[in-house]
Amino acid sequence: MADLARDQSERATMSMLITPQMLNTMVPDLAPGEPGHLDRFYADPVRRYMLPVFSDRHAEWPSHPFASRDSLHEAEMWAVEGLTHRYPTKVLAELVPTCPQYCGHCTRMDLVGNSTPQITKLRLGLRPADRLERMLEFLRTSPSIRDVVVSGGDVANVPWQRLEAFLYALLDIPNIRDIRLATKGLIGLPQHWLQKDVLDGLAAVCAKARQRGVQIAVHTHANAAQSVTPAVARATTALFEAGVRDVRNQGVLMRGVNDSVEALLDLCFGLLDGAGIMPYYFYLCDMIPHSEHWRVSVREAQQLQRGMMGYLPGFATPRIVCDVPFVGKRWIDQVDSYDRERGISYWTKNYLTPLEADDPTACRRAYPFYDPIDTLPQEGQDWWRNTHEGH
Repeated sequence: MADLARDQSERATMSMLITPQMLNTMVPDLAPGEPGHLDRFYADPVRRYMLPVFSDRHAEWPSHPFASRDSLHEAEMWAVEGLTHRYPTKVLAELVPTCPQYCGHCTRMDLVGNSTPQITKLRLGLRPADRLERMLEFLRTSPSIRDVVVSGGDVANVPWQRLEAFLYALLDIPNIRDIRLATKGLIGLPQHWLQKDVLDGLAAVCAKARQRGVQIAVHTHANAAQSVTPAVARATTALFEAGVRDVRNQGVLMRGVNDSVEALLDLCFGLLDGAGIMPYYFYLCDMIPHSEHWRVSVREAQQLQRGMMGYLPGFATPRIVCDVPFVGKRWIDQVDSYDRERGISYWTKNYLTPLEADDPTACRRAYPFYDPIDTLPQEGQDWWRNTHEGH
């Protein structure tokens, strides 16, 4: 508890919020008073990202020199407040800045959750009804957009009637063809998705979507096999019975959590066989402050991607992706060039974000991404120390 309290006061980018469901998946076979129980609790993969403590953080490099609060520049790409327009045909609608649980590595830590002693959070200014209406107005006048990720935070924290009304409004926009509901709550609070009013309302929304030929899917976030419990399986089955087309998992690749082929395969088979959830993506942990102890290098990710090949069905073999600032998601082997000594990879893209609409060179530019410094050879670590003395 002292280790946790120190982390909250000196390092944490997210306040502490954890559901009983997630707490109960930490060392689930641990008996009270079992010898070595504290060491096992510290080493538990779910504990490592849901209950980060000060001793987890890297002592010399808690943050990369190029870490940033909004590492993907999502707020800079808001078409209207809360609606991120990074891709030509897709948008991210952030309906609410809260979740049922707060993951320590949250990529949206600049906006989501309560402020911490280190981080004063960005705040949404508009009333929820006004913000959602402005999003819909933008989508009605943007015929090139066909795919909307409805997220936050977490849609499980949006009052169902408000979420239902927003989904019906999306279905009335002719160009919208895909709707994805993003919820860690399926893993951390499956009971939410088993409520009768939620399931009845979702079934009605899915029925209208089928009439219109629109696909509705749910995207969730599990990082360790032990999180896929019978309650998660029941909730996933209920989503399918309500008419959801697919349930997919978007995990994050993290040291001490799932950074081995064995751990990734256990999770993927657990998702498929235990709950019918499709393994979809594993992201490299984004370059937010105080995340160096979680992040893995591009080279390690490439090795993990190759190690998974051949064990899972092709349709269920997840892609490891690097979400490169100003570029977007790229498969880990799409890197254009890679300086392994200094841990700098370079990536290119084939489209413009709204920030670059007037920049004809954007698609010819190479954009950098950085490995965690402690994973580099000694020469590379020394270069970073000399270049960024004092970090």
